[in-house]
Amino acid sequence: MTHTFLLEIGLEEMPAHVVTPSINELAEKTEKYLKENRISFDKVQKFSTPRRLALEISGLADKQPDIDEEVKGPAEKIAKDAEGNWSKAAIGFTRGQGLTPDDITFKDIKGTNYVFVNKHVTGKPVTDVLSSLIDVVADMNFPTMMKWGTNKFQFIRPIKWIVALLDTEVVPMELVGVKSGRKSLGHRFLGNEVSIANAADYETDLNKKFVIVDADKRKAKIKAQIEAIANENNWKVKIDDDLLEEVNNLVEYPTSFYGTFDKRFLDIPREVLITSMRNHQRFFYVENQDGKLLPFFISVRNGNSDFIENVIKGNEKVLAARLYDAEFFYQEDQNHDIDYFVNKLKNVTFHDKISTVYEKMQRVQVISRLIGKKVGLNDSQLADLQRAAEIYKFDLVTGMVGEFSELQGVMGEKYALLFGEKPEVAVAIREHYMPISANGELPQSRIGAVLAVADKLDTVMTFFAAGMIPSGSNDPYALRRQAAGIVNIVDNQKWRLPLDSLMEKIITDENTAQVAPKVDQKPIIKDVILFIKERIKRVLRAAKIKFDLVDAAVNATSTDILYNINSAKVLNNHKEDADFKAVIEALTRVERISNKSDFKATDLFVDPALFENESELKMNAEVDRLSTDFEKLTAADDFSKLASLEPVIKEYFDKTMVMAKDETVKENRLKELTKLARMINYFAEVDKIIVK
Repeated sequence: MTHTFLLEIGLEEMPAHVVTPSINELAEKTEKYLKENRISFDKVQKFSTPRRLALEISGLADKQPDIDEEVKGPAEKIAKDAEGNWSKAAIGFTRGQGLTPDDITFKDIKGTNYVFVNKHVTGKPVTDVLSSLIDVVADMNFPTMMKWGTNKFQFIRPIKWIVALLDTEVVPMELVGVKSGRKSLGHRFLGNEVSIANAADYETDLNKKFVIVDADKRKAKIKAQIEAIANENNWKVKIDDDLLEEVNNLVEYPTSFYGTFDKRFLDIPREVLITSMRNHQRFFYVENQDGKLLPFFISVRNGNSDFIENVIKGNEKVLAARLYDAEFFYQEDQNHDIDYFVNKLKNVTFHDKISTVYEKMQRVQVISRLIGKKVGLNDSQLADLQRAAEIYKFDLVTGMVGEFSELQGVMGEKYALLFGEKPEVAVAIREHYMPISANGELPQSRIGAVLAVADKLDTVMTFFAAGMIPSGSNDPYALRRQAAGIVNIVDNQKWRLPLDSLMEKIITDENTAQVAPKVDQKPIIKDVILFIKERIKRVLRAAKIKFDLVDAAVNATSTDILYNINSAKVLNNHKEDADFKAVIEALTRVERISNKSDFKATDLFVDPALFENESELKMNAEVDRLSTDFEKLTAADDFSKLASLEPVIKEYFDKTMVMAKDETVKENRLKELTKLARMINYFAEVDKIIVK
């Protein structure tokens, strides 16, 4: 016979963003717990609202299966004393298994006799196993935790009730003084206490009390209600998935409705209106069939349609107040010019150990100019880039961004156009924040892309120089996201940017222009390169490229982001080639033997007069051929050149003893291999590649 078990944890209202991850975690941990405790089941169904996390587990077995197992104990020499009597170790071992020394047998394992016992374990009833499930609940993790009363225990919100039913029987459990029972609570205003007779009746019983516990059904109902309103009024409503998820986790019994606002507010930029409705009020905005914003919004009430007119008026009033503020700031900001806002940035701290925001913009002008020239911007583009870099943070001190921080960059573009800046400059101001998430949209304009990379690189360099380097999961200044943004933009734009020479030039030019930060950036160049290379690895691993190929490419001596990325892709494209194994083994052999030398870059003259066979002449000629523009070519071309050397390398090692007795000859040969190894290492650290 199988059973159904219900576990409901009743809480004070949780933040919306916590609900879904929390019920997913509880379900995963519960399934793991049941499997570890040998309780079979058919399905774990998840239920969640802002006030409850619940699981319904169906097809549960009556009990754990009985098992017979063989348990290994100490070696015989430990289990018996010199007289052959059982030692304390043997007696303790058997007692721990619920047996006696009479149950001991011995088995030989690799020449040593060990104690073994055969133990029969009777399965526990399912009720006994389920009662300890409360420990799984207690072990849950949340982004923020709280205590209540005099308890030391921490949870996302205070626990108010626990329902634990195996079919019709209460399973005893307790957490922070709250004992399990069969009583749950319905909707805070429309429902009341409900006694659940049978675990299988949970969803139906709560629905009668105006609680839709199935989050998917609740979400579907909200979506259907919004679409019905839109169809009835011939509107277009974009149902944003993230907003729908958030709204769904704010209500237990949804009723959608629409309200309106004054048409005059449509003169405010569209982005401001949408931000006010979506981000601040959790409203869905409304458009006509041509995509023009209309003075309406759709919201979702946690309750039924009773007195909905009052709810609509209340929501309209709250939105109107926010839109009046937005209108005021929009008009007030236009009473000033860009220079006014830029000068205000002189008093805004970027970080107290580094500089003001104004001083950061001065550094970014230097960095942008360097990158812009490096990637081939023309004179007109460089002029637009310079102007963008001079002003790109100005909107931070506008009233609008002060009220709606989500609009930084967006209002920068709007205001720049209003104040007469070129569209190219305005777009770059908006795009310099991109990407704003791991897989976020990237800048599309070249000027915006340069400004974005320059701004992010300055942030990473200066924070590293100030000693604020991310460790573990701690990254308060989002430096990993900034570095990932650099990698994604450079890859998207297909720019060749060697980080080492670029950062050295940045530091030199900042000092020349007298705009250097308070901190010394020279010591952190290597650390920043390694940090950015870790982001490259993540990008490549996300692209499903084998870890060894990723490590080989990114650990190369090249600090060119695009080149590192392409090296990994080239290796991945060639890994199935018939000669790939032979090529990698040949290059690896060169790399490993060259590691036995330590020549300076300026001390690699190879004297052909010391050659003793034709293979040395051929190797020397090929190395000289490869070294021409090797670091300027693409990763694909470089690999092709290196791969073509495989037969030359093989012949060289077949006919040449590198570690010759004559020190002069030996050194000459090591220099030859070192010259080649440095080109190999520029492409990839090939000894990390696993070949079969």
